[in-house]
Amino acid sequence: MITSESEVPELHPGDALPGVIRHLDQEKINLYAEAVGDFNPIHVDEKFAARTAFGGTVAHGMLILAYVSEMMTQVFKESWFSGGKLSVRFKAPAHSTDTVMVSGRVDSVKRENDNLNFTCRVDCHNQKRETVVTGEARVTVKLSE
Repeated sequence: MITSESEVPELHPGDALPGVIRHLDQEKINLYAEAVGDFNPIHVDEKFAARTAFGGTVAHGMLILAYVSEMMTQVFKESWFSGGKLSVRFKAPAHSTDTVMVSGRVDSVKRENDNLNFTCRVDCHNQKRETVVTGEARVTVKLSE
């Protein structure tokens, strides 16, 4: 919880959030598969995935959203953990050889009582500038108890 307004991120509509860049590889995808127990062959079987429309393995969607959450945590700290919400659309797969770039922008900041409610646009692109994920993040920062 934020205990004073001086601890609140100084953000206004239109401000950019600090980006996150992550390089995918098969090892990261395999480690994520082990952590969550999702061994769908499109993620972990390179020979199988090569014969699909994707042409190779792709990252789990939730792995990509973890990178979005990483960006939001950098800015909003514990407030993101205690009630941050994502609403996204997956637009394209993130391949095992992609570099994923997460970006965000503040759309609105509204004060309600002792809370600041932030709405942010979030986007993920690969190194070819193809949109992988797009959506909205909402977070409430409590100013006092």
